[in-house]
Amino acid sequence: MSLPYVLDDYDLDAFLTVARTFARDRYGYVVTPNVDHLIRYNEDKAFRALYADAEYILLDSRFLSHIFRVLKSRRVRVCTGSDLTAQLFERVVDSHDRIVMIGGSESQAVALAQRYGLENLKHYNPPMNFVRDPAEVEKCVQFIEANSPFRFCFLAVGAPQQEVLAQLLQRRGKARGLALCIGASINFLTGQERRAPLWMQKMGAEWVFRLLNDPKRLAKRYLVRGPRVFWLLWSVRLLVRPKTVVRVQPAFTTTGSWKLEDFKSRG
Repeated sequence: MSLPYVLDDYDLDAFLTVARTFARDRYGYVVTPNVDHLIRYNEDKAFRALYADAEYILLDSRFLSHIFRVLKSRRVRVCTGSDLTAQLFERVVDSHDRIVMIGGSESQAVALAQRYGLENLKHYNPPMNFVRDPAEVEKCVQFIEANSPFRFCFLAVGAPQQEVLAQLLQRRGKARGLALCIGASINFLTGQERRAPLWMQKMGAEWVFRLLNDPKRLAKRYLVRGPRVFWLLWSVRLLVRPKTVVRVQPAFTTTGSWKLEDFKSRG
C-alpha cells in the first residue's frame, strides 16, 4: 500500500496572504518539507504524526517540485521556509507585533530587531539536543506560552525538534498565534549562511551550493541519505490540497493513514 504524502498548494505570495490574516485568537503551525523531511516521513511514524497535526504543509524544495512533475505528473507550488521567513519580516510584520524566535544566537536576534525595527521580539535559544531532556522542553514551551499571543513564532531549531515543539504547543492549547518551523532560515536572513544564486534556486540545485560550502556537515545528508528519496517516491501517493481546502480535524489515523474525509472546503 502506498503512503499518502499531503502538501498544500501555496506559492510564496499566496501564503503571505494567509499568514497576514491568520487569526490571533487561535493557534496553528506550519511545516516546510524538503528531501530530508520526506525521507523521515517515510521511515518514522512519529514524524508523520507531527506533520498530520500541522495546519499547513508548504513544499520547501524546488528540487522535489521538479521531481514530482516528472515522476508523478503533478505540479506543486513551492514556498520555501527561507523565502517565507524573509518576506514575513519584510512585508507582514509590524514593528509593534510580538514575535517569538526559538533558536539562533542572541546576536542574531539583536540583528533582526535592529534591521526590522522590532520592538517586541522575544528570543530563547534552547541547548543542543534539548528535546532529549523533558525539563528543557518544558522550559522552552513555557517561554513560548508566556509570550502568547504572538503574531508569529519562528521555530528555528531543526527537524524534528521544531515540529515536536509546534505539536506540543498545539496539544497543550495555551499558545495563540501562527508558529512556523523554518530550519536554518534565520542563518540565511542574518548572513551567517549564504543562499545559492537565484538561478541555482530556480533549477532546484540549491542543495549543491550548500554542499560545496559545507561539505563536512552536509555530505552524508545529501550524498548518502538524500538519494534514497528516488526509491521512496515510487511508494508515495502525492495528495495536493488546493488553497480552497483546509483540514478541520486530525487527518492522521493511528494506523498511519490520511483520511480524505477530514478535508472540506472553506467556502
